[in-house]
Amino acid sequence: MYKNLRQYVNFLEARGELLRVREFVDPQLEMAEVADRMSKQPDGGKALLFENTGTDFPVLMNMMGSDCRMSYALGVERLDDVAKKFDDFFAALTQPRQSLWEKLRLLPTLRQASRWFPRLVRASGERIVDLNPDLNQLPILKCWPHDGGRFITLPMVHTRDLHTGVRNVGMYRMQLFDGQTTGMHWHRHKTGARHYEQYKAAGQKMPVAVALGGDPIYAYCAVAPLPDNVDEYLLAGFLRGEPVRLTRCVTQPIDAPADADFVIEGYVDPAEPLATEGPFGDHTGFYSLPDAYPRFHVTAITRRRDAIYPATVVGIPPQEDAYIGKATERIFLAPIRLAMLPEIADMHMPFEGVAHNIAIVKINKTYPGQAEKTANALWGAGQMMFNKMLVVVDGDVDVQRYGEVCACVQRNFRPATDAYFGRGALDVLDHSAQACGYGGKLCVDATRKLPEEASALPQREKRLLYKFTHQAGEDTDSLIRVVFDSNVDLDDLATCVWLMGNNVDPARDCSIKNGALIIDARGRHKSRSIVRSWPEVICASPATIAAVDQKWEKLGLGSFIPSPSLRYMPLLSGSGGAVAGAKSSVKK
Repeated sequence: MYKNLRQYVNFLEARGELLRVREFVDPQLEMAEVADRMSKQPDGGKALLFENTGTDFPVLMNMMGSDCRMSYALGVERLDDVAKKFDDFFAALTQPRQSLWEKLRLLPTLRQASRWFPRLVRASGERIVDLNPDLNQLPILKCWPHDGGRFITLPMVHTRDLHTGVRNVGMYRMQLFDGQTTGMHWHRHKTGARHYEQYKAAGQKMPVAVALGGDPIYAYCAVAPLPDNVDEYLLAGFLRGEPVRLTRCVTQPIDAPADADFVIEGYVDPAEPLATEGPFGDHTGFYSLPDAYPRFHVTAITRRRDAIYPATVVGIPPQEDAYIGKATERIFLAPIRLAMLPEIADMHMPFEGVAHNIAIVKINKTYPGQAEKTANALWGAGQMMFNKMLVVVDGDVDVQRYGEVCACVQRNFRPATDAYFGRGALDVLDHSAQACGYGGKLCVDATRKLPEEASALPQREKRLLYKFTHQAGEDTDSLIRVVFDSNVDLDDLATCVWLMGNNVDPARDCSIKNGALIIDARGRHKSRSIVRSWPEVICASPATIAAVDQKWEKLGLGSFIPSPSLRYMPLLSGSGGAVAGAKSSVKK
């Protein structure tokens, strides 16, 4: 276990995984631009420690933004080592035991599990306590030009169930309103929002503690898709093999990690009117638009004497959050298999799917309808309920190899019979849905068909698997046809897949014509039928790009890396804000 964030920084630096930036880089827009350039390198680049921030605190970014750094944060050499740890533990618990001796052999495992629970300890006398807090003293970032302000982007928000006292640790962005207040962006699906409703019904203020830094495993556990009422620090204890040490806050009746670099204490008053929060350049690669969320009041800030401020930037993938999502994909495969879907052999969520939008699952199929059963089960499971497009393939396909996946779809998928549509919950940040948080879903059943599933419809030979096009007319040369706006480069596969995942509501934008699946992935031209505002693509401003270009040689980051935003600027509508223009650029 890393005893604090600085120890993790030293660990990364010793392994050549961290670069120190001693030149001044402005936390407003410039740091995010530098981190965006670094994170989009083929291997995720390096972690960045900005030492000259205009404040007393350095800023750490991209600390988990690669396979190896994500593994290091979890204390393993490879992500699959964590999955094996889960598999071994569950196997030990579920293995049938006949004799008394076999049952007694389980006791060491249970004793080990008892040591994973978090423990309350006395606060260290070395911590600095500020009872007149001012958030403006922290190097809080503004990441994108149309953001509503500066945002805390890696907060571990601690709340408690009012009735049971069970703790939850979630990660909800926090917009800085002033030195003592922020927004609290918890969606209606989140546990923090449920706790908020409990306090609102009881007419009580809600105590909250926001931790920043400490052992990097805390940040991962805060976003892990754990079942409700399962303590995130129990997962951290399992992964570390020792308990998380917590300490009671100074001004609020709630606990936070004793080794956190910062703990921002405060409360949310449900009796207050909601505050307008946003826009914010989000992990989807589009702005999430202004909405109403609770206001968080700061009552104290405690910190380490050598505190480091951790931050991240999200936007068009890949970013650091893509590697965090990949860890979840590998780690939680074993629990999914054990709890509800033993037929799942593997699962993969491409970076371009921004976590939820696109998933590929392979199953060991033994009966008809098993692909649809898999889709329904996943769409009802935790955060997988936000998935929009699910491709189910056979057990002999490597889901990490897109060529094998495409070949499987080519062999087995017949759109007229094997495209399975549904409706359900979507991420609140999904801008394509007709209604916020509710829309369509599509399952592509690319498994071999059993006799009961065989269709009488003929399979056309030598059909292209997919075709990207700017034309909206019918075309029967491909099994899957995806239509984009005319400003999209059809040779840029990653961008096409990213836009398809974001811009499509399968209930509205997918259809079967002449035996082909037609997917309309065009954007703002749909204003004739969209009742919600359509967000703009996230890009850095020309001024920020120029400022970083000018100081690049002084940053000590190696060869010049051009801004990734230059690649995406042709997608902008020219609206000059976070909301895209309404006019279409599609070729008719």
